[in-house]
Amino acid sequence: MAKKHVSDLKPIEEIFSVWDVLTPDERQFVRSNYSIHHFKKNELIHCENDQPTHMMILASGKVKVYKEGVGSRSQIIRMLKPGEHFGYRAIIANENYNTNTAAFEASTVYMIKAEIFLSILRHNNSFCYRFLEEIATDLGASDARTVNLTQKHIRGRLAEALLLLRKNYGLEEDGATISIYLSREDLANLSNMTTSNAIRTLSNFVNEHVIAMDGRKLKIIDEERLRKISKIG
Repeated sequence: MAKKHVSDLKPIEEIFSVWDVLTPDERQFVRSNYSIHHFKKNELIHCENDQPTHMMILASGKVKVYKEGVGSRSQIIRMLKPGEHFGYRAIIANENYNTNTAAFEASTVYMIKAEIFLSILRHNNSFCYRFLEEIATDLGASDARTVNLTQKHIRGRLAEALLLLRKNYGLEEDGATISIYLSREDLANLSNMTTSNAIRTLSNFVNEHVIAMDGRKLKIIDEERLRKISKIG
């Protein structure tokens, strides 16, 4: 898709979090060689086993990174918010993608060609170090999430998923409703459980006055109780 200007879209220098470590020449290089892509709700951004062609930055919207498991059951690995980079691990590793990425809602993505990303990575030590930090942080979070998903009870896993969504996307103006509306299936895939278990556990949380539900809207009523459920697993 050709680059085009959108009036309400933040410029790449405000979205690209490592912009400050680029040299003036590198900044101009990026300005001249990025593209803007728009994705509809549920549209795939890249698929598992695709060859990586671009490093991506989420400019607006919400995106999920997931993997197909046994019996075509999905496991949501990460939830991305505006300003986050993705698609770069496979470029650095010189591998095909090992996950799928799709838009939760209408989303806009800045894309920088893989060869441009690698060129800057090889020649700018500060830029390279920032991505090393990002990979290290993601690895630590992945390790912790693996333990939580395999050792916590379903109540703890679902409570943790709700707190993760609250942390990533914040709350609406009422100070309680999580600013993302997930299907029960997506919530189950984020929590490593069946959809029926997710529905049943959500209903239990409602009965215990921990949360309230209105369709896909989830409102946190008792955050302290939710954190306790997440902690004890």
